[in-house]
Amino acid sequence: MSIAQILALVCGVGGFGALVAATTSNEWKVTTRASSVITATWVYQGLWMNCAGNALGSFHCRPHFTIFKVEGYIQACRGLMIAAVSLGFFGSIFALFGMKCTKVGGSDKAKAKLACLAGIVFILSGLCSMTGCSLYANKITTEFFDPLFMEQKYELGAALFIGWAGASLCIIGGVIFCFSISDNNKTPRMGYTYNGPTSVTSSRTKYHGGEGDFKTTGPSKQFDKNAYV
Repeated sequence: MSIAQILALVCGVGGFGALVAATTSNEWKVTTRASSVITATWVYQGLWMNCAGNALGSFHCRPHFTIFKVEGYIQACRGLMIAAVSLGFFGSIFALFGMKCTKVGGSDKAKAKLACLAGIVFILSGLCSMTGCSLYANKITTEFFDPLFMEQKYELGAALFIGWAGASLCIIGGVIFCFSISDNNKTPRMGYTYNGPTSVTSSRTKYHGGEGDFKTTGPSKQFDKNAYV
């Protein structure tokens, strides 16, 4: 079981979960209108809905009814986040099949290819999410610091930070998966040579041939039956 692959799987799957949470969240940009704590009103906008709430506890959301009236940067972010979530899902499946500790996926060589593919898919997922969140954040900051922009100004929402964190985890997990292949190639394989069966006669010959090392110098003594009388 490879510790590096387990760490990569945790990062990849965790990043995929963060991307799903960021995509479905309504807090991509937020603003607060308050003259006092009691009359405070919060406005949240996401990729799919606009929400508003107040200090009394009422909260209401309204979805974007038509895609043609949605601004271009929101549609671009939608496409990028959907692509990121889809790639993260397939990357998680490939990662599970490419793990050494699983019994599916075929041979070690096939598992290494699946792990490399999972790493590439995770990296692409992270890049899509990073691009989408950065594009949305750039639009918010441009409007916020523009002195000629007279409409309601918003600030960065929590969903953007969740998306950036998920993208970072996916990229880290993908890089670890790609580098885990080099660890498999560096693992040495023991080679054994087959010398054929050894006969009993050859082993005895080796034994008698080695007796010369243990012989002591001096005349040999021969004993017959009269030596014991």
